[in-house]
Amino acid sequence: MPTSDTTPSSHFIREIIADDRRRNKHDGRVITRFPPEPNGYLHIGHAKSICLNFGVAAEHGGVCHLRFDDTNPTKEDVEYVESIKADVHWLGFDWQDKLFYASDYFEQLYQYAVQLIKAGKAYVCSLSPEEMRQYRGTLSVPGEDSPYRTRAVEENLDLLARMRAGEFPEGTHTLRAKIDMASGNLNMRDPVMFRILHATHHRTGDAWCIYPMYDFAHCVSDAIEGITHSICTLEFEDHRPLYDWFLDALQTPCHPQQIEFARLNLSYTVMSKRKLLQLVTQGHVSGWDDPRMPTLSGLRRRGYTPEAIRTFCERIGVARRDSVVDIALLEHCLREDLNRRAQRVMAVLRPLRLVIENYPAGQVEALEAVNNPEDASMGTRQVPFSRVLYIEREDFREDPPRQFFRLAPGREVRLRYAYYLTCTGVVKDERTGEVVELRCTYDPATRGGWAPDGRQVRSTIHWVSAAHALPAEVRLYDHLFLKLDPGAEDDGGDLAASLNPQSLEVLTTCQVEPSLAGALPGSRYQFERQGYFCVDPDARPGAPVFNRTVTLRDTWARIERGQRGR
Repeated sequence: MPTSDTTPSSHFIREIIADDRRRNKHDGRVITRFPPEPNGYLHIGHAKSICLNFGVAAEHGGVCHLRFDDTNPTKEDVEYVESIKADVHWLGFDWQDKLFYASDYFEQLYQYAVQLIKAGKAYVCSLSPEEMRQYRGTLSVPGEDSPYRTRAVEENLDLLARMRAGEFPEGTHTLRAKIDMASGNLNMRDPVMFRILHATHHRTGDAWCIYPMYDFAHCVSDAIEGITHSICTLEFEDHRPLYDWFLDALQTPCHPQQIEFARLNLSYTVMSKRKLLQLVTQGHVSGWDDPRMPTLSGLRRRGYTPEAIRTFCERIGVARRDSVVDIALLEHCLREDLNRRAQRVMAVLRPLRLVIENYPAGQVEALEAVNNPEDASMGTRQVPFSRVLYIEREDFREDPPRQFFRLAPGREVRLRYAYYLTCTGVVKDERTGEVVELRCTYDPATRGGWAPDGRQVRSTIHWVSAAHALPAEVRLYDHLFLKLDPGAEDDGGDLAASLNPQSLEVLTTCQVEPSLAGALPGSRYQFERQGYFCVDPDARPGAPVFNRTVTLRDTWARIERGQRGR
């Protein structure tokens, strides 16, 4: 689903589907599916697949199913199911009444297995897992037939029924397809179809103690649902012959076409569920929804918009070959979107007290501030101005370096929406020598930020009125990893070696303008001159908490270019 200002770009999957419709393949129907395993939270890579599957179906008046491939009860949980459904909806897609589970088909899968046994195309194997690995061979050495490959049909049927009845411990038997142990494709060397797992399933409970393997359950589930185009990532390309073999051997009424595309690889990011789980369990992040995580729940909490993610997924396109996308493109799409929709406000993250000595004590003015210069319909708001303000500590230098045009002793600057201001003195902590307060004067004739005599200043700084500002906590998030390919082999696969120690800085003495008093969790703002921020769910009435979503400029790309130039 591209955003309104994004024209869908052509790619090979769109071309395949368009050609199928021209030839009236599948009677012109387009039915896709998004088939997550409920063993973790979805991440930005899954967003590409979601947008692709739901998008191409919608473009042709078709439907996209949401199907949970829940065939491994030892790793799956209802928590993951609910989070996945929430993420798909948040991205802007709806499966309507097409919600399915592979576990819905366990009985049908079992009967299909019986059918293969009767056709002489499947058998119960009693090799141990270690023995099975030895018999399988390698990429250069063909496998060997299992000694149990020639079991009679009736014996296989009896053993499978007893496996289902729970007579055998785990690892004693498996049901395997009888294909070709000498095949150059290891996936075709008599793959396992069912294994014994004495585990409680989150939907079927203890009704089953044998569970289908993904390769068998996936293609048959596609066929049962009448899927026309089974779109998956390149890692399944070598599995396509097996996908087709099962459907041909079973003579299913529907034979979907498997089409592979390159998965999303993002710089400075890990996309492996296993590695993301490692980050959570080892305490490197606070959870799956930590705003530094590439999970959709983490990105949502950080302040990303579904529109920005959909735009990103459309712009990166769909290719047949793996590549790495620069994370700067994702952030660029986010800035574009937030620039249009986020209200501007003023917030001081590291406050420095400023007293305007010639401003009347006790006087308060209401100054008009623009909510969003990109969207006049968002209107304006009133911000209070008084004698005592807070400004950013970084906006003042007692001994300013070259190219520093902000406030310094004797220098005049513009206060955003307010007046020209000149620093006349500083107050320091007697013990540390730190500047704790500025003394200033203002020019009453410059209300609104312009001088009637035409004089110019070289800098505009933001501020908040000390008497009216709200104290707030601000969490400054940055990239979780310092390296382009976190946890790569040169680190021995150690994610911790790639972590950015500055990925989170918590500021607890921030001051924000009073208009943010009722800001609700999830609300997004641009803190002028600071970046884009989002209200965190940890926020409470009177105690706002803001997460930095993204900076105003791509400082990370500039740092990276500097590192490459060393």
